Amino acid sequence: MAGRQLTWGLRSVNCEVTRWHQRAKRIPCEPVRRDAIAALRLKRPHLDGAALFSTIPRRRHLPLLQALVRYELILEFLDNLNERFVDFGLANARQLHVALVEAVDTGSPISDYYRYMPCCDDGGFLRSLVTACRDSCDALPGYRAVRAPIVREARLADVLPLNHEPDPTRRECLLRRWTAHYFGEDAGYRWFELSGAATSSLTLHMLLTQAAELPVDRPDLRRSHLTYFPDIALLSTMLDSYIDATSDIALNQHSYISHYAGTDNATRRLSELIAGTLADARSLHRGNRHAVIVAAMVALYLSDDNANMAHQHQYTVRLAKAGGALTRFLLPILRLWRAMYGLPSA
Repeated sequence: MAGRQLTWGLRSVNCEVTRWHQRAKRIPCEPVRRDAIAALRLKRPHLDGAALFSTIPRRRHLPLLQALVRYELILEFLDNLNERFVDFGLANARQLHVALVEAVDTGSPISDYYRYMPCCDDGGFLRSLVTACRDSCDALPGYRAVRAPIVREARLADVLPLNHEPDPTRRECLLRRWTAHYFGEDAGYRWFELSGAATSSLTLHMLLTQAAELPVDRPDLRRSHLTYFPDIALLSTMLDSYIDATSDIALNQHSYISHYAGTDNATRRLSELIAGTLADARSLHRGNRHAVIVAAMVALYLSDDNANMAHQHQYTVRLAKAGGALTRFLLPILRLWRAMYGLPSA
């Protein structure tokens, strides 16, 4: 996995980033252009993390890597747009996020994503990304067999606009209602855990890897889906919230991890998730590769400067311990990787 990622994966991601950066520089609307370039530059660790899933199949598969990176880039770009143009309202945000469904639903027509914000001209950037992602999906040999669960998973991205609702009371009401609609009132997880898991793209990334090979093993597909959602997806969202906790409070933005009663309780819950998801990942087909994905994700977040500030350090140590030897082994490597590439904190 390391050899494939270092000798092929990172280089291929760099080609994708270069291609879309050149495209982003031609976006006419200056704020939209800034958001597209920020998604490519500031969220580069997320793009590389998405590409790591391309190491799960037995062989290299360029369309898989491209689909992973392009989908993640769409998500990060829309997150930036949603945050910037929150005053345009929820209908606008949901219209933008239709792109995440259509990027993996190759049989559907392409919508007018800027229907409610016609003053913002991206020069066709988002439409080009969606089209390119669809082309990559079509090139996956097992895509047709996995298309239905992939599209269902993409539709959960409907929760993303709700996270940027500026009024905390209304935001919680919307998220609770959304969770009850999709998962019912008694799903075994708290409402913010399920809505938080739905914001993650990791389950969809895993489903794309299943489409990269034939034949598609249906029982393994179901086991993998149950392993990734909600636990692995929830872990990724909570770790992202963990490293952003200070800035989210300062900017009055939604913090998923703040729903736990204090940092000790949050750390205890995250430690349980880390240990549990690593064990569950190892039980899957090619389980060691899935375990590396989880450990690398944990190490990536914990290597962030924000996770090692004085008031966070003791909790970060506890989380790294929960990740076992593999996570602790990867931590200094990813800190060095961040320093070498000048990658900013998330």
